[in-house]
Amino acid sequence: MLRTTSPIRALTTADRDDALELCARDLPANVFVAARILEGVLTTQPGTLLGYREGGRLEAMCWASANLVPVEADDASIHAFADRVRRWRRHCASILGPTPQVTELWRLLAPSWGPARAVRPHQPLMSTRRRPSQLGVRLDERVRPATVDEVDLVMPAAAHMFTAEIGYPPYSGSGHAYRSSLLALIDRGHTYVVVEDDEVIFKADVGSVALGCAQIQGVWLAPRLRGRGLAVPAMAAVVEQVMATRAPWVTLYVNDFNASARATYASVGFEDIGSFTTVLL
Repeated sequence: MLRTTSPIRALTTADRDDALELCARDLPANVFVAARILEGVLTTQPGTLLGYREGGRLEAMCWASANLVPVEADDASIHAFADRVRRWRRHCASILGPTPQVTELWRLLAPSWGPARAVRPHQPLMSTRRRPSQLGVRLDERVRPATVDEVDLVMPAAAHMFTAEIGYPPYSGSGHAYRSSLLALIDRGHTYVVVEDDEVIFKADVGSVALGCAQIQGVWLAPRLRGRGLAVPAMAAVVEQVMATRAPWVTLYVNDFNASARATYASVGFEDIGSFTTVLL
């Protein structure tokens, strides 16, 4: 019986430079994986990042943990990744990334992994390299990094945002693990807030930073304050501070049906540069 060698293998620290070079081909789309590499995942979580090589050259990758995230994958590599992870359904909560790659990956996995809880087929990927202050956008001076002793103030806002976005709460019971994840973000200075009367009324997180690019996520404004023109200056302040302290290139992705959020981001200077798709499992 003829055996063939699979082009898929788990990447190691020896692949670090090749992996980062691959991410840099489309940094706004790949910053999540690039950030995990720079954080040391090839050492701390071996087997999490799968690579596809042709002729010795790293041509594609797939982050395969709680989420599946393809990187620069074409049809051949997507088929290979799907064959590799098909038995991993119970380990994954979502598939996300550039629309063409995720759409094809889900087409291959859906017969064994489906049905999905939800599919968000078009989430505009947006980016900006212009400081909002240079565009004449007013900055909310109250926006600042959260402090570690404010984690219990951040937690209700973060949980509300997660539930509204994903459709179920981020934890049941004590919430200790969820609190620890929020604390890790805060400890790194990656959570920005506005606090009034011991309540977080606005928050945004920097989920990933790599190679001069930062991705913002978890943007939330208290529902009772929406529609009052507060979101634009608050978001502008976040972008301004991220550009000053983290990276000059700021990105995010947003649901296409969230017209108010898209308008807010456009007002701050973001422009559409691509499309993401998320499959919630």
